[in-house]
Amino acid sequence: MVMKTAKKETELNPNLPKIGKKAPSFTLLNQDGEKVSLKDFKGKNVVVYFYPKALTPGCTVQACSLTDSKKELAKLDIVVLGISADPVKKLKQFEEKKNLNFDLLSDEDHSVCEAYGSWGLKKFMGREYMGILRQSFFIGKDQKLLHIMTKVNTKNHHEEVINFFKNLE
Repeated sequence: MVMKTAKKETELNPNLPKIGKKAPSFTLLNQDGEKVSLKDFKGKNVVVYFYPKALTPGCTVQACSLTDSKKELAKLDIVVLGISADPVKKLKQFEEKKNLNFDLLSDEDHSVCEAYGSWGLKKFMGREYMGILRQSFFIGKDQKLLHIMTKVNTKNHHEEVINFFKNLE
């Protein structure tokens, strides 16, 4: 059933990568200025989530919930990677201010966002602009895309991640 939902989403947004195919590879700088590549996590489950802006209310709720779920995520062999267009310095502030315990990656030119279909037209308070779409991509140990969440609720995102991977076992 999850696969059907994800396939519908990819039909609605043809820019999304395809379920069952290798996830788009990337190498970005984390909050410490170190290079992090998706391939570094082969053999682990990976959640790549795109969020609009560090230290904003929704993004903070989402990141802190994932941080608080570290033990449960580790039991399921899940690595979390958060990606935004924020510069490394801003990501470091986010990590330190909120005591985050996973890599935040800087995609200032939004090339990785585009590769994942997570850069697009947004509407806010009557204004339209291009920006990061809040989406999550669940990647298996073989680096193949398992599921795409295009409708993310920041308050229960962590629960949805855990439940998805628990149901795979």
